[in-house]
Amino acid sequence: MSAATRESVSARRERLLGDEPGAFAVARFVRVTAQKSRRIGDLIRGESVDNALATLQFAPQAVAEVFYKLVDSAAANAESTEGLDRSSLIITTVHVDEGPTMKRWRPRAKGAANRILKRSSHLTVVVQPAEFVEGKRLAAATKISKKKGGNR
Repeated sequence: MSAATRESVSARRERLLGDEPGAFAVARFVRVTAQKSRRIGDLIRGESVDNALATLQFAPQAVAEVFYKLVDSAAANAESTEGLDRSSLIITTVHVDEGPTMKRWRPRAKGAANRILKRSSHLTVVVQPAEFVEGKRLAAATKISKKKGGNR
């Protein structure tokens, strides 16, 4: 990548994808705990975009709707900015980070108060073409097998 085109690349894209093909979408300050979000993130990680959307459409968890929009947005970004085919995209990375926690108080007996923590999370989904992902996996498997063979 030349220096002229690198100026237009965001730091977030550089961190998530580097020079690799693909796209991402981010949802911040989602009012769902990170623990609940990670359950759905683990469910769709490594799936094709079409399979993930079908899974998310019928998942009963509230955060599934947010992930559905996020995966759809990442696929649309890949189509429009990278010119990739939607049917060949795989979800390679799902990041679920904790967002800010709003602290509230609930009155209790004898003038006491309990703390209520209203947690939020930041969600990131990265999609990449299946051919590229399979090539990376094959290269990694070859590298591992060479290391094992060299130690004997």
